[in-house]
Amino acid sequence: MVPVLLVLLLALILFGAGFAMKVLWWIAVAVLVIWLLGFLVRSTSATGTRARWYRW
Repeated sequence: MVPVLLVLLLALILFGAGFAMKVLWWIAVAVLVIWLLGFLVRSTSATGTRARWYRW
């Protein structure tokens, strides 16, 4: 009985980790797209030079 519970617990942990990793991949892709779009839609400043869309 204990080995069956351990196998079920392991399957549950691996399923949860797989789901979490898939969600994290989609979040990483979304952040990458936003980051790349930031370079394409940079605003121009009053002097005509191109400014960064982010601040750091």
